[in-house]
Amino acid sequence: MSFIETDEQKALRAAVAKLAAKYNFRDYAGPKARRNEPFDELWDEAGKLGFLGVNLPEEYGGGGAGIYELALVQEELAAQGCGLLLMVVSPAICGTIITKYGTEAQKQEWLTTLADGSSKMVFGITEPDAGSNSHKITTTARRDGEDWILNGRKIFISGVDQAEAVLIVARSENAKTGNLQPALFIVPVDTPGFVKTKQEMDIIEPDNQFTLFLDEVRLPATALVGQEDAAIAQLFAGLNPERIMGAAMAVGMGRYAIDAAVKYAKERAVWKGAPIGSHQGISHPLAQVKIELELAKVMMQKAAFLYDSGDDFGAAEAANMAKYAAAEASIKALDQAIQTHGGSGLTSDVGLAGMLAASRIARVAPVSREMILNFVSQHSLGLPRSY
Repeated sequence: MSFIETDEQKALRAAVAKLAAKYNFRDYAGPKARRNEPFDELWDEAGKLGFLGVNLPEEYGGGGAGIYELALVQEELAAQGCGLLLMVVSPAICGTIITKYGTEAQKQEWLTTLADGSSKMVFGITEPDAGSNSHKITTTARRDGEDWILNGRKIFISGVDQAEAVLIVARSENAKTGNLQPALFIVPVDTPGFVKTKQEMDIIEPDNQFTLFLDEVRLPATALVGQEDAAIAQLFAGLNPERIMGAAMAVGMGRYAIDAAVKYAKERAVWKGAPIGSHQGISHPLAQVKIELELAKVMMQKAAFLYDSGDDFGAAEAANMAKYAAAEASIKALDQAIQTHGGSGLTSDVGLAGMLAASRIARVAPVSREMILNFVSQHSLGLPRSY
């Protein structure tokens, strides 16, 4: 395993960075986010350039690379303040699950359009009463002849208004035992009985969150992804990429913050004409967050490498650690960047304070820092399970 990137990966970084500079936070992403408008222009151009489907199979129009490369794309976009939240769910979670477990017809229908960005699929797992406990999911799927009938409710589902379908995590009844077990279904957003309601959020974000209601939603047998009794493995096939992509977005935001702070610290002079960056009270905190951010990035790269190599358990440990470390480092980087700017760090002209709430999301989604600590305590340290 090497973290020295190949020439192809370096070229991909450079190409994405060039695109991201065009859609930077000050000129594009910030104003769009404040108007609560999705980054459609960036998404469309990234799709045409092949960046959104870089991890999907070549035979379906993807780049044939891995989650490492997709995380690289996310990181470089976020480093210019224009990270794409729906990259986490559409090509990373949904694209990965369909690639591994979908039928040929599902791959032909969905992977080809997810790869070029012409369609989006979002992920529906979270429920009001289940929280982080996927075993308490109450959305059910029952058979009716050849069809499936879904009933239930989901909450905090990102980007439903931009998507053509939602990959819903439901629970079906085992015919032999009567026990409920996870099952995954592709639900087009125009299906009768499927209702979305926008949730009002108190942060600056381009993407909306939704509560979903599924009332006797009838789906054909072809909506089921994979086996109805094997969805635990299928579900976790998408969760490791989710954590890696979340880490990539946090790392990128942290880079954006540090770059802004360093630029200002080199230019701003208050005492005797010396730039404030020459004072250890400014330079040391920035150096510290730079170190912490780089450590998080290395763990993210390790997680992506292990996942692409097929080491699912090793990837799970590394992906959880990467997501935890990146979230903490990103928040700290933004906070320190604002502090470096003083009062001007709170202005819209500088464009840092508005990102602080967005970076804060990484502590609670897609999995809370407490659940990551539970995972590490139990699986890495071998301590008794606490929940």
